[in-house]
Amino acid sequence: MNPAVPEFAIIGHPNEGKSSVLSTLAEDDSVRVSPIPGETVVCQAFPVRIDGREIIRFIDTPGFQNPRRTLQWLLDYRGPEEEMLAAFIAAHRDDPDFRDDCELLRPVAAGAGVIFVVDGSRPIRHVDRAEMEILRLSGAPRMAVINCKQEAGDYVADWQSAFRKHFNAVRIFNSCRATYRQRIDLLESLKVIDQQLEPALRTVVEAFREDWAIRNQRTAALLAGLLQDILAYRRAVSCPGGEEERRRRELHEDFRAYVAGRERDTQETIRTLFKHNIFNLVLPPHSVLAEDLFSRRTWEFLGLSGRQLIVAGALGGAALGVGIDAATIGTSYGLFSAVGGLIGAGATALKGKELLTGVRLLGMRMGGEQLQVGPVNNIQLLYILLDRGLLFYAHVINWAHGRRDYEQTAEQMETVGGKGGFTSHWGRDRRSVCDRFFRSVRKGQGGEIEEASAALQDLLCDQMAEIAEDRLMGGEGTDQPACLDRRDEV
Repeated sequence: MNPAVPEFAIIGHPNEGKSSVLSTLAEDDSVRVSPIPGETVVCQAFPVRIDGREIIRFIDTPGFQNPRRTLQWLLDYRGPEEEMLAAFIAAHRDDPDFRDDCELLRPVAAGAGVIFVVDGSRPIRHVDRAEMEILRLSGAPRMAVINCKQEAGDYVADWQSAFRKHFNAVRIFNSCRATYRQRIDLLESLKVIDQQLEPALRTVVEAFREDWAIRNQRTAALLAGLLQDILAYRRAVSCPGGEEERRRRELHEDFRAYVAGRERDTQETIRTLFKHNIFNLVLPPHSVLAEDLFSRRTWEFLGLSGRQLIVAGALGGAALGVGIDAATIGTSYGLFSAVGGLIGAGATALKGKELLTGVRLLGMRMGGEQLQVGPVNNIQLLYILLDRGLLFYAHVINWAHGRRDYEQTAEQMETVGGKGGFTSHWGRDRRSVCDRFFRSVRKGQGGEIEEASAALQDLLCDQMAEIAEDRLMGGEGTDQPACLDRRDEV
């Protein structure tokens, strides 16, 4: 094996997680995952590249075709031990009964390490013991992975006992639920199977961690850019007498379409950053990410509480347009009482007063015969967009590349204090960063916006690190984003 690029052959039976483990380790969802035996007939390499440099390579292999006869041939072999696999391949290269065995052992004979994958929910068979012994006799550095598709396999203890006799390391790994951290832990474990591999694999793990940090930084920059574009949105249209109401509705619909498009584009870029090529975000029916951004439910479920909004306004006057109704959010639904729940409504409008020329309403104001919209005058939109972005991030990073059950509906998540996002649990320091960003965008001062954006991006990177750690430690909520409780329909 070239120590500069560690190489591992992934070996196992169909429908036991071999391809899923490979797909998750390589962060490559193009790996074909199929329960049908014989789908893989030739070895296929899946290199992992960071900044264009290959750092590790995984090889998908066929399953064993004749393990018992292969094992017997190896036991009868009397030549030099280091030439045993090459001799077997040479002796059987033209025999169709050993086609898959020869193909499987080819990368091992060339120096690849072995990752042997089994399903921990089934018992050990005689053929499994034969395969384990073949791999032991190969002398290759080798790890056994017990792929548990559920919380615990019924036969895990039996597999662990058998593997200790044949492998350098044994790991339990759920390839369809593995988080980024669990993937790194598995790669860390590979370092112990052979001392010669340790330096190269240490470099691999460090490269993965650095790359992950860069992805988080880029995600934070994307979310900050999304917020800046939406909060600074401005538009003006001519508004002859008698056209004001229609023009207001049109401007509002244009704004909603703009926000939806920018959010969609940002999510797509985040998805690409984390190398989900065929991954398609199929949300469960109750997911808050499936809800309209401007719906009452979204605003109840995400963002700050009414009391927090009042404090946010007191910090720097950023929560313009929240006014008196902030005190009754969640009970009077004041923020949603005017014009179908539009954002940024001024307190007077929320109280049902008629719109007067020059009075701000939903970030809209009349000036002569022009109707102007923007910038956004309600800081709550910032928090809701942040929550949605962070929930999408949490979903993407915890969707293993080997997972294919896109259509499954996740169970509903519990929420704390009626809020299902992250920002309602932030302290004053974090909210002050958001307040500064909001005010700088409204003012439109370039230097101040740049500084405030940098601070916000640092905050987001810290939050994303916490998200990854929480998903690892808790294990709850890794399947889907937060979900709305719709048992109490209004």
